[in-house]
Amino acid sequence: MDRVRVIGGGLAGCEAAWQLLRRGLAVELCEQKPTRRTPAQTSDHLAELVCSNSLRSANPENAVGLLKEELLRCGSLLLACAAETRVPAGDALAVDRERFAAAVEQALLSHSALTLQRGEVTALPDDGVPTVVATGPLTSDALAADLTRLCGTERLAFYDAIAPIVEADSVVLADGPDAPPGAAFFLSRWGKGEGADYLNCPLDQQQYQAFVAALLEADRVSAEQLAQHGEQQHAEAAHYFEGCLPIEVMAERGLDTLRFGPLKPVGLDDPRTGRWPHAVVQLRKEDVHGTAYNLVGCQTRMKQPAQRAVFSLIPALAAARFLRYGAIHRNTYLDAPAVLDERNALRARPSLSFAGQITGVEGYVESIASGFTTALVLADALAGRPLDPPPATTALGGLWRHARGSLRAPGNTDYTPCNVTWAMIPPVGDEPIPAGQKRRKLSKGDKRARLVERARRDLDAWWRAAASR
Repeated sequence: MDRVRVIGGGLAGCEAAWQLLRRGLAVELCEQKPTRRTPAQTSDHLAELVCSNSLRSANPENAVGLLKEELLRCGSLLLACAAETRVPAGDALAVDRERFAAAVEQALLSHSALTLQRGEVTALPDDGVPTVVATGPLTSDALAADLTRLCGTERLAFYDAIAPIVEADSVVLADGPDAPPGAAFFLSRWGKGEGADYLNCPLDQQQYQAFVAALLEADRVSAEQLAQHGEQQHAEAAHYFEGCLPIEVMAERGLDTLRFGPLKPVGLDDPRTGRWPHAVVQLRKEDVHGTAYNLVGCQTRMKQPAQRAVFSLIPALAAARFLRYGAIHRNTYLDAPAVLDERNALRARPSLSFAGQITGVEGYVESIASGFTTALVLADALAGRPLDPPPATTALGGLWRHARGSLRAPGNTDYTPCNVTWAMIPPVGDEPIPAGQKRRKLSKGDKRARLVERARRDLDAWWRAAASR
């Protein structure tokens, strides 16, 4: 049995390992925990969700929803485990993170062809064994330095923030007509999902303005404090991923920025007034028992005392007990189009393939997708088969081509992390003109429906052929 190695037991690494196992390969999975943890990790499980417990929208007319559907259709282990451990979150797929990680770990460790090696890998292997490097956005300094040496270019880095988690029974609830002003109420935006998937903490105009003012004045972790040993060159400026900005950085962009962002009140009728509040902080259930809630969109680099002070200005969170404070950590990724070949292998050492956030995909589902596709491409290469990535018309294919740099506008050489978007998938045109009639312009909804229909059709044809090999 041919042997392959996967370095990194996160989402991309676990999915890659599973897909390689399914294709008859013996897999050595290397995971540094519990010997060493990154600043964002708190568990020794494989497939730990270090940030939110949400995998975002499950609606296939949303790009990430379509990506989920495609992965499930193609036998993704991690998406199957997510479906098994789902907790209510409207039309989003959120999971009980402990049960999710345990399910993934159990499936992998029960496979007879998998060997788990615990301990930090400090140098990229050069023994010729085909290896998938899926060390994630927090690749260790030693491994990143070795990668920098191999690539011949300075690695890229940005900073990412996570949101606090609070105990459910410390939130002031609107549980009757005598509930105090500002008490939290259960409701999903526009009544989606089960209608009570989110706990909403309303703010009136005065409370909102006081909250924003406190954010702007709050004591924050400095760039110098963010720098770890040997990373002083990254201390001068924190470059954030735009899709995960600290809440205080968003507040700096204008008084109403948060009201049109994570604190938007649209579609949330306060049951006491029948109207939308001025602003709303939404809490999402963290576990199946509903004992912990995540502050949606409230990722932060504030110091812990400042977090307690600032978030207590939200009436429903005045006495909140924090299970986890928000934090900020460094993410590292490759200039993938420049240093990786068409199979996601390192040009400087082709025995090394890369998957996950280190390749410049952003998000849980995108990392899973990257691990999935990289594993399939590697298995085909080892079997002497030609390169056959997912079709460009699918979300899987669009994300793969993003990491190839083929979707950049002409003249744009910058490569930055990105979530899956509809811009990664070729558009559909308007209706053809029947004889004697005017062209009918398709609505946005019609175009999305056609994109989904085309993606499903093309994915099924590709997957049938791939699965038969």
